[in-house]
Order: sequence, then C-alpha cells, then structure tokens
Amino acid sequence: MAVSSAFAGAKLKTLILSSSATASSSSRLVAVPSQIGVLCKQSRNRHTLIRRAGLRVRCEAASSDVLVQAIDKADPNGALASPPSLSALEQLKTSAIDRYTKERSSIAVIGLSVHTAPVEMREKLAIPEAEWPRAIAELCSLNHIEEAAVLSTCNRMEIYVVVLSQHRGVKEVTEWMSKTSGIPVSEICEHRFLLYNKDATQHLFEVSAGLDSLVLGEGQILAQVKQVVKVGQGVTGFGRNISGLFKHAITVGKRVRSETNIAAGAVSVSSAAVELALMKLPESSHSTARMLVIGAGKMGKLVIKHLVAKGCTKMVVVNRTAEKVAALRVELKDVEIVYKPLSEMLSCAAEADVVFTSTASETPLFLKEHVMNLPPVGEEVGGLRLFVDISVPRNVSSCVTDLETARVYNVDDLKEVVAANKEDRLRKAMEARAIIGEESKQFEAWRDSLETVPTIKKLRAYAERIRLAELEKCLSKLGDDIPKKTKRVVDDLSRGIVNKLLHGPMQHLRCDGSNTRTLSETLENMNALNRMFNLETELSVLEQKIRAKVEQNQK
Repeated sequence: MAVSSAFAGAKLKTLILSSSATASSSSRLVAVPSQIGVLCKQSRNRHTLIRRAGLRVRCEAASSDVLVQAIDKADPNGALASPPSLSALEQLKTSAIDRYTKERSSIAVIGLSVHTAPVEMREKLAIPEAEWPRAIAELCSLNHIEEAAVLSTCNRMEIYVVVLSQHRGVKEVTEWMSKTSGIPVSEICEHRFLLYNKDATQHLFEVSAGLDSLVLGEGQILAQVKQVVKVGQGVTGFGRNISGLFKHAITVGKRVRSETNIAAGAVSVSSAAVELALMKLPESSHSTARMLVIGAGKMGKLVIKHLVAKGCTKMVVVNRTAEKVAALRVELKDVEIVYKPLSEMLSCAAEADVVFTSTASETPLFLKEHVMNLPPVGEEVGGLRLFVDISVPRNVSSCVTDLETARVYNVDDLKEVVAANKEDRLRKAMEARAIIGEESKQFEAWRDSLETVPTIKKLRAYAERIRLAELEKCLSKLGDDIPKKTKRVVDDLSRGIVNKLLHGPMQHLRCDGSNTRTLSETLENMNALNRMFNLETELSVLEQKIRAKVEQNQK
C-alpha cells in the first residue's frame, strides 16, 4: 500500500534503527557506521531531521531517488566513507523507506463497464477467453502485481489484482491496458472505476449476483464468473487470494438466486411476451401449443430465444426473407424452426394457437375480418387464439379485440408485467444486498486469517526442528541396532507430543469467522508467539515480495 511521499518520522526512525542493529549480522545491507545521513531528493524543500542515538537522517520529501551517505562519526570534517554497493542501494529502494508500509497487500479492481464506458472502448479492451492465461501472466510480471484475474464480457472489462502498492499497482495495470488496447492512459482513466479490498469484494459479489447487470438478476454473468475460475485453474498468478475471491463470488451468486429468486419474472418486452402467453395457456398445453412468430428481426429473435428457454422445441417463423431464419437454425440446432414467407402469413395463423407479431409494418397485418375467418383453436389450449403484439405501430388491429374467439395483448399490457416484475426484483435486490453483506464479512474474515499463516508455518517449522534434533539425540543413545518398529514408535510419539502442544496456539491463530475471536485478538496472539519464540524475520513479507519482483525483472 502506498503512503505519502513525505516519510513519517517514526517510520524512518524504526527503519534506520533496525538497520543499524542488524547490520553486523546480516549481509543484506552494507555495514552501517555510527552516524548515517539519508538524503531523499524531492521537488519540495521540506526537510525532516531525526536525531536519535547518534543517527542523523535528512529527508527532502517527494521522489524515490535515494542517495545514501555514510558519514564517519569520528571524522570532524564529515569525510565520506566508501560508497555503498549497488545491491545495497537497490535493497534500500525496495525497502519500507521507499514509501511502503508493512501492511498486507491489497485486492483491487480496475474496470470499465456498460455503466462507465462506451461500447467502442470496451471492444478495444476486451480480452478473449483463450487469452486470459497470457493476460494473467503479463499482469503478474509487473513489479507491484502479485495475483490477477480477468473478467471480460460484452458489458464489462474488469481486472482483479492483488497489489503490493495500491498507487503503483493501479498505475502499472492501467498502462498495461493502454498498451494492449491502444487507448491512451488518460482516456482509460476518464472511464475506469477503481475499488479496493472490501469495496472490490462487494463489487464482484454484486456482479455475480446480477445486481450490476443491465437486466437485474440475469443469470449469464454467474456462468461467466465460473468460467474465470475454470480458466484460471493451474495458471500461475491466479493465486490464493484471487481464486478464493472468485470462488466465494460463485457461492454468493448461487445463494442470492436460490434464496431471493431474483431471476424470476420477465423484465424485457420480449421475455414478458412469452411469459404472458404461457400464463394465458393451460399449463398442460405448454409443450404442445402451436407457436407462430411473425418477424425475425431483433425483437422476433429474442421472442424465439425466450420460447426455447421455456421449453418450446418447434415453431413456425414468418419473415420476408429466409436468411435470418437460417441463421437462427444454425444458432438453435436442437429446435425445429420452419420458415414461411410473408405471403403465407394467414394460412400459418390458421394453424397456430399463439401468434407473436414483431414487424416494422406501418399498417396492421391482422384485421378483424382476417381473424374472424380463421378456424377455431382446440379446447386443450383454452379455446382462444392468442395474439401477442409487441410492435409499434401495432401489427394487430384494435378491432380484433371485439372477437370472442381471440385475445389480443399489446406492448402496453406487457409494460405492466415488466414494471411489476422490475419492482419485485428491486425488492429482491434489497434482500440480495443483505446476503452479500454477510458473505463479504465471511470472505474478509477468511482473508484476515491469512495474516497468521506465516506465523503458523514458522511455529510449526520451529517445533519440527526441535523435534528432529531431540529425536536424533534419543535414537543415538539407543544405539544403532534398535528395530525399525521402535524407531517408528518413538518418531510417532514425538510427533504426537508436538501436535498436542501446538494445538492450542494454532487454534488461537485462526480467525476464519467460525468463532467469536476477533481479528485484533488473533493478531495479538500472533505477535505474542512471534516474540516468545523469536519468530520475527528481518524483512516483512511485503518487502520480500517487492524485492523478489525487482530481482526477477533485473535478470
């Protein structure tokens, strides 16, 4: 996490004092004389001067260029000692003095969606699914990115990363997006959104639940989130934090849909048309009713798809040309779609129980006299021919409603259904947000529990070293001719004693939401164990990761 460029005095004091204390026993820094001056070259002439135990640190705050001067305390003229080696300078540049804290890395999302960016920009930024592993590898090769995942759909392009520094990590990802898409950084910044940690977690959970979609509660996005996990399996860089985040998002998406049923109810005109028609038909006739769709344009195509989604396997489509119907046959291979030209519209209507109309005709296609002469439909479908007209201007004349053998529903009728369903979905969205709040706390608790993982590993390693050393002493005293069974019994005994002794401390290092222990209590326990068993390392985990990145990129 990046901090202000004006270094906090206490932070510098801690760094310099710890460097001085460990210099004689560690090769990571050059030997530190009794007096040190660190000059941080900056654009402003603000100076922070710290004097403590013979140490002098001068910092002109605002740039990462660091000049280290070793000044011999015994030399009254302040003559410079031998300059430090390049490796020492590089280590200082990547240490906590260079604007890093010892806090854990952050989860961040850098995204552009249908809500923030035009389709032209999203098209350029889109990454095909087959390229996701390559994108993850490239992102994780950046200096401040540890893990990554790509969620790229027609409505959004979002990159989820674990960053070692929020400011620098976001800057690197944005520049990478600019490089791969050809869009200037300034333009991406104008349309992107940035979220960190809890906000990033909640956003992905809302995306998975369908709350961030154009159609509230739609189910396709959950399948796309699942695909991110499927593609990411085994990919270096799709690490524990990001993998855990997306897997939890899938759980949230499933739970929201099962507990709130948010996806129920049509919220578009075409889906409402199909839903209304099925509501008016006897349920026993849903699979046998004869369906006719007039018009294979955008709306007609959606009607056909919604019919298929409801289980319809055969329908007749009337259109001026056969090309669009042929394309639908290719797309919907398991459905029998019969094409008829517009000239056969009335004869097709005579054999249909439900007629959907969605053409751009400026004059009605069905007049009263047309429908009056059509043969009646069977009682198994209710004895009434249904006309569902989603065209504007209307394709079915208003006078058809006077006939007792037909029922006509137009766009206004459908809008009432859509409005009622939207209102219902908004209520369910409130319930969904409550679920997301619960799940977010659980995920944060799981991630918080990862704070203690290094201590758990070090404590186990410490105990294992002692066990092995004492086991070797014991076996040597028993002699070389002891049976293998005895060795195995003694080994098992030592393992059992260690495991039982470690059980209590390990339980108090876990904070996964399954008990009432708070994170602060767990971290207190962790710090206490670190002190008691001397488990602290000289470098923070974050510093180690940053240095490893720098060394890797220098090769």
